[in-house]
Amino acid sequence: MDSRDLRIIANRVRQRDLQAVFEAGAGHIGGELSVTDLLTALYFKIMSVDPAAPLDPDRDRLVLSKGHTALALYVVLAERGFIPKDEISTFLKPHSRLNGHPNRTKVPGVETNTGPLGHGLPIGVGMAKAAKLNNASWRTFVITGDGEMQEGSNWEAIMSAAQFKLDNLTLIIDHNRLQQGARLADTNDIAPLRPKLEAFGWDVEEIDGHDMDEICSALADDRVGLGKPKCIVAHTNKGHGVSFMSDNVAWHHKVPNEEQYKQAMIELEEAAL
Repeated sequence: MDSRDLRIIANRVRQRDLQAVFEAGAGHIGGELSVTDLLTALYFKIMSVDPAAPLDPDRDRLVLSKGHTALALYVVLAERGFIPKDEISTFLKPHSRLNGHPNRTKVPGVETNTGPLGHGLPIGVGMAKAAKLNNASWRTFVITGDGEMQEGSNWEAIMSAAQFKLDNLTLIIDHNRLQQGARLADTNDIAPLRPKLEAFGWDVEEIDGHDMDEICSALADDRVGLGKPKCIVAHTNKGHGVSFMSDNVAWHHKVPNEEQYKQAMIELEEAAL
């Protein structure tokens, strides 16, 4: 699948995500739009996964540590065939398995429950270490937010991954510069991230997190350095694809009204042309 095909899928994911947030009256639209390209590249180009066998022991694993953007993951899983596409309309409804945070016991393709920030990377380190112990070839990918990287548990995991030489582990930081209620720079500014990860012994690459060519190149097997875990700092925009949401802290979990919804959908549809 080439970059153009991936961009088409990502745009379709954004449209369906926007519709689901509007209909449910809840969601985390800003971060969902910033992480969509990364998820699309992983599930449609990079990872070895099979919707017909979601628990295949040889599958690659993805941990969406920024679990509040679960809806984007659900839509990508639906596009990939893990769950029915029409199930997205049940998001957040009573008895729906599509909760506000992903649940591995309910949704095929979800590897672990996430929500409390700072937990996904430690879990990913455990997965990658298990693969090493079993001489298995599958890879582990973890997506965190940049605000989430303020959590100390992440840095303990970063030290452990380097110590264990987990070159089968890739951390992707969705670096959209915003968190709930504020800019990263105004809270606990941990940027720039690259030199910090490199100081802990990681191989680090910075990319445009909305450029499919750069994303796929950075995630490819042949870009993994022997004996070092990989970190990709993906520079993204919160609310990407919608003019009035982009780089706007208010859209962390704001829900568009009808007029805003129509305008946002027009912009996404035009981007697909």
